[in-house]
Amino acid sequence: MKQETLNTRIIKADLSKVFHALSNPDFIVKWQVPGEMTGKIHFFDFRVGGGYSMSLYYPANEGVGKTESNEDRFTSKFLEIINNKKIVESVTFETNDKDFAGEMLMQIDLEKLETGTSVTFTFKNIPKGIDPKDNEEGTKSSLEKLAKLVE
Repeated sequence: MKQETLNTRIIKADLSKVFHALSNPDFIVKWQVPGEMTGKIHFFDFRVGGGYSMSLYYPANEGVGKTESNEDRFTSKFLEIINNKKIVESVTFETNDKDFAGEMLMQIDLEKLETGTSVTFTFKNIPKGIDPKDNEEGTKSSLEKLAKLVE
């Protein structure tokens, strides 16, 4: 069975401001890290066929990382970019654990509203080692951080 999640949030900010935060590594490293985790982007190339590598670090003595004891490191490749509308990425964790292996798809859809911007994250092919409920909670946390950055 394929694991999928979908989260939407209305962000009270202009569409172009939200898109900028979704496509700029200085912002991604702030909003994409769920909860109390911290992040580091190792390289970034925002174009179709480009991508980025990022590490998410768990707080001390919390969590078991997919890559190292406190680290989830992944590589993302941009499959589709439509300015101010959509970003589609393939995400692959650096891991030796087959339960976290494989290519996960992340799609971000944006819609301009009178009150701001609707932001929807859809994840498909979530590795079986990731509980979809945990993925949803992490995405909610990331959307909250994104809203705080741009509102």
